[in-house]
Amino acid sequence: MQTNITYSSFVAVGDSFTEGMSDRLPDGTYRGWADLLAGRLAAHNPGFRYANLAVRGKLIGQIVEEQTGPAAAMGADLVTLVGGLNDVLRPKCDVGRVCALLEEAVERLAPTCKRLVLMRSPGRRGPVFARFEPRMERLFSVIDELGARHDATVVDLFASQAVGDPRMWDEDRLHLNAEGHRRVAEAVWQALGHEPEADWDAPLPPPVPVGWIARRTSDVRFARQHLGPWIGRRLTGRSSGDGRAPKRAELLPYED
Repeated sequence: MQTNITYSSFVAVGDSFTEGMSDRLPDGTYRGWADLLAGRLAAHNPGFRYANLAVRGKLIGQIVEEQTGPAAAMGADLVTLVGGLNDVLRPKCDVGRVCALLEEAVERLAPTCKRLVLMRSPGRRGPVFARFEPRMERLFSVIDELGARHDATVVDLFASQAVGDPRMWDEDRLHLNAEGHRRVAEAVWQALGHEPEADWDAPLPPPVPVGWIARRTSDVRFARQHLGPWIGRRLTGRSSGDGRAPKRAELLPYED
């Protein structure tokens, strides 16, 4: 862990996790862990600049093609790269290709910044999560190798029982809620060598038992509002990020 490092600029690269879904603000936009981290860094460095190029639904190939070039050209002190999970959660996935593309992204970004941060992404614990766990483990082993090879910081969120707790996730069961994002921001903050402000991995209290009817009602609502549309996009080759621009496409002074 590095300490006493000052970062004057930060570029976030990735998909919906880094865009900030589903940490909703009152105006309906999303904040997320990257915005929270940028706010903390800006508070310690006047003139701090921030860009967030992440767009929901992006696959690792799209991240490489659309985001790594602009991010590298910005020459920021700090770059975070999180991607590949949208790929491995699809029914059919060439994990080897995903890992190769992730390696390409790291090789483009690592030489351009003081500190590159990679992550072992969190997953919502449950039966669906278990189906894809072998793929995720393979992806994460490559992330560990790339981190060691390029002297990048790897933040292990996957191992956290707290962040994986369903109560940390939005009703769509794919994206962290506000508290989940807050914990991720704290985890990255500490990984960069800053003094802890909270225990990001603190266990949650025992869950309150939920009755069978309430569980089934929640499952039906989830299937209708989230799972069905997600399957529809997969079948038609569409993405939730089609035509969507990054929320912070330029490296500009941070404004909350």
